[in-house]
Amino acid sequence: MSKKRFKPKLNIKKGDSVVVIAGDDKDVKKPRKVLEVFPDKSRVLVEGVNIVTKHTKPSAQNTKGGIVKQEASVHISNVMIWDAKAGEGTKIKLTRENGKLVRVSKKSEEVIK
Repeated sequence: MSKKRFKPKLNIKKGDSVVVIAGDDKDVKKPRKVLEVFPDKSRVLVEGVNIVTKHTKPSAQNTKGGIVKQEASVHISNVMIWDAKAGEGTKIKLTRENGKLVRVSKKSEEVIK
């Protein structure tokens, strides 16, 4: 992997609700939870999205081994923050409130926790 000079600024954080707007698991009305964010690769791990089968060898933790189904990461451009008030995905703008940067939904103008 080539080392990038600046880390990209991502508006999606772990624990956010997002909708998948592209790909096999596309569902713009079903919010899902972000499990992990990989800023250097610009990818996110979303609950129940991009399920892959992985063949594992028996080990100390997993004595059986066999085929395991697990989530794989999707590119950050394929997900959008879920706006509960508007009931759909939304873009984000960063604004200052009391000297702190906060994320604000562009559709409902609500602060995203």
